[in-house]
Amino acid sequence: MKILYLIVTLVMLGGCEVGPNFVRPAPPDTDRYTRELQSEATVTAQNQAQYFTSSNTLIADWWKLFESKELNAVVNKAIANNPTLQASEASLRQSQDSMRAGYGVFFPQIQAGVGASRQRIAPAEQGLQTGHKIFNLITLSSTVSYAIDVFGGARRSVESLRAQADYQRYENVAAYLMLSSNVVNTSIARAAYAAEIRTTKKLIKLEHEQLRLTQAQVRAGTTPYAAVLSVQSLIAASQASLAPLEQSASQAEHLLATLEGEFPSNANLPDIDLTRLSLPVDLPVSLPSDLVNQRPDILAAEAQMHVTSAKIGVATALMFPSFSLNGTFGTSGTNFGNLTASSGKFWSIGPVATIPLFQGTTLWFGRKAAIDAYQQSRANYRQTVLSAFEQVADSLKALEHDAEGLQAQVEAKRAAGEELKLLHANYRAGLVDYLAVLTADVQYHETSISYLQAVAQRYQDTVALFVSLGGGWWSS
Repeated sequence: MKILYLIVTLVMLGGCEVGPNFVRPAPPDTDRYTRELQSEATVTAQNQAQYFTSSNTLIADWWKLFESKELNAVVNKAIANNPTLQASEASLRQSQDSMRAGYGVFFPQIQAGVGASRQRIAPAEQGLQTGHKIFNLITLSSTVSYAIDVFGGARRSVESLRAQADYQRYENVAAYLMLSSNVVNTSIARAAYAAEIRTTKKLIKLEHEQLRLTQAQVRAGTTPYAAVLSVQSLIAASQASLAPLEQSASQAEHLLATLEGEFPSNANLPDIDLTRLSLPVDLPVSLPSDLVNQRPDILAAEAQMHVTSAKIGVATALMFPSFSLNGTFGTSGTNFGNLTASSGKFWSIGPVATIPLFQGTTLWFGRKAAIDAYQQSRANYRQTVLSAFEQVADSLKALEHDAEGLQAQVEAKRAAGEELKLLHANYRAGLVDYLAVLTADVQYHETSISYLQAVAQRYQDTVALFVSLGGGWWSS
């Protein structure tokens, strides 16, 4: 009866959990991302302005806002085949299975044993009466044990596994977001390189026409031969600029193939026209208080805090006694025939307590190390939040400046194009010298390349804003 009372008492004490209870960090005490008030829209560039709205309605497949079937196909293939994402998903399943395995500590552990041995006992040994010094011994037994989690160490351990599963889930979301953003950014860069290559080739073709015209003027005696050398030098410089562009385009193709889980030699990438991409106009910007619940890296850092918090409880519980309830029932005999005899049956039941009396400084400093790990995770969480707000602020400002820069490039390209056409006409009429045409030619090439780079930069900074806001995974 006393044993029963003791068991009931231990079970009732099982509601205690040592260690701190995890509390989610409070949202940052700020209502905006930049020092200045956020503008409602960017300036109009290329007849388009982008508008910032305070909402968290960003769609999960945000790349569809660029309205390109080719871009959608590349992203979808990468999501389906990327090995890094597949490894992240396997890691998530592993953490979830580890969590489920951890719940087994709350159930009784039942084991069965069967043993058969050939034995010899000393003549003076008492106990089993066989009539012989050498005999067979067959034993059948079952054992039931149940750990009584008086101080909550097991519960804290499972809490840690559950938080670890949360951490891996957010890491998987982050991997998904990083993959999609890398594919979109690389696709935009590849399209920009292709457009720059086409522009450079058109310019080289124009310069060859200038060379033929200059050679004709040299033969007519109206232009010195030095003009031919100048045009040839310009053509060579333009052709030399093609090499790094083509190398960058090749690297972008190889990266896209890798992101799609393909070897570069087997990749079949669709061509994406930079000028046919649609610029997302309405940009939903989450409130700062919502960002901490949307960014997967912030949520992963919070889950890591939860893991280390629970491990403080695990380390603390190790400093207290542990209790379990054990029961054993079995039978033994010299052969299978007499296993059912009552004389061979045995059983035991009762609680077991293990008290850590002295283990040096292991348990004390083990708990101190767990507290230090928690403080480290708190600092990491704080840094992750600061970096996230920095990225959003950078993206918002970048889009404002991108629009201003792009509009300036549009005007510069238009003016350079008009000037080049006018000077070509005047040059053919003999009204200006070739130096003026040469200067305008170079300027038009530079403004055309700068214009294409500004267009691509505006697209990529739009991607950066979507990513910095968390990618809309919560709305999938």
